[in-house]
Amino acid sequence: MPSRTGRPPRISRAEIVTAAHRVIEEDGVAGLTMRRLAREVGSTPMALYHHVRDKDELLLLLLDDYAAGMARPELPRDPRDRIVAAALALREGLAGWPWVVEVIRADDLLSVRALWYPEQIIDAAMSAGLTIEQAVDAYRIIWHYTAGEIAARAAAGRRREDGNMTYRDRVFAELDAREFPRLGEVGGRWAELTARDTYEQGVRALVRGLLHGNGGRAGAVRETVGF
Repeated sequence: MPSRTGRPPRISRAEIVTAAHRVIEEDGVAGLTMRRLAREVGSTPMALYHHVRDKDELLLLLLDDYAAGMARPELPRDPRDRIVAAALALREGLAGWPWVVEVIRADDLLSVRALWYPEQIIDAAMSAGLTIEQAVDAYRIIWHYTAGEIAARAAAGRRREDGNMTYRDRVFAELDAREFPRLGEVGGRWAELTARDTYEQGVRALVRGLLHGNGGRAGAVRETVGF
């Protein structure tokens, strides 16, 4: 029986977004091409262009789709606690999807829905006495710390997926304690110690440093537990 010819099956934008998520999970952002995506949905690249103009528009759809599911917790009133809580929520929302961080770090594409997080952090920083310029700087510092932490953990997780000792693990396990006495003391525990989750401790230290000594109300904000 001859195969059926004609137009490829109709596809929806929602199907395209779902398929694009699958492609990224398998091949990463670099592997997401219109040709690859067309194969995933059983269509043609030209059919996709009826729904999305190019890869950037597709990535924007993916970012919006993901941001729609990110939590917006009720935040504390204290400015320092509010910054920390917003940063923790941002990190929790992105930790399972490192590719989102990869896209956002390019400083081009973003989801308007996700702007809730910088809005909260900048507003809290200004409530603590920072100028708008200082508050934006503070947010950017926190963002780079957050993005770097997520990316580093994701990369380390991929290296250790096979369960084998990494080159770095071997180096630390065999260090000459006479040349590196402190690191030698850590030795084979390096992987264990560096795998600990210190994000909250780090972001609290950042917030304490960013708000300290900036004049206005920044020096007058009450000291809270953990700072």
